[in-house]
Amino acid sequence: MKKFASVLALVFTLFATASFAGDMMKRNVGCGMGSIWFADKEGLLFHLLATTSNGYSQTFGISSGTSGCTQFNGIVFNSRMESYVAQNLDNLATDMARGDGEYVQTLAVLMEVPVEQRTSFYSVLQQNFSRIYTSPEIQAPEVVRNISSVVQ
Repeated sequence: MKKFASVLALVFTLFATASFAGDMMKRNVGCGMGSIWFADKEGLLFHLLATTSNGYSQTFGISSGTSGCTQFNGIVFNSRMESYVAQNLDNLATDMARGDGEYVQTLAVLMEVPVEQRTSFYSVLQQNFSRIYTSPEIQAPEVVRNISSVVQ
């Protein structure tokens, strides 16, 4: 009886997965060569093949803007930068208001702003200071989001 219940559960799972896979193929499986190779194919097997193939080619596609991927052009945000903003909220505000200083320079390094673009970056921060620091009670996560909205 246990064997019959196990087989029945397996069959139910396979049918549920197959019906779900039909819906999944209508969604984007990501970018990469798999999305190109299996674009007109339907079914769970082709969905898995596209996803797996994308996994191998996606990094190159995103970096180069090929294989159906969009190249990322934004500023890099990372946990080190978020932590830095939280630890230096007031000093960073002072430097942003001035348009220069060691705190905005360090922020530029953490955000991987190219050296030749840093003067412009500092100006953008200074010009948008009131959009970045919207209130005296502002918290670091909101400052990070506001920086993101003005520099991208």
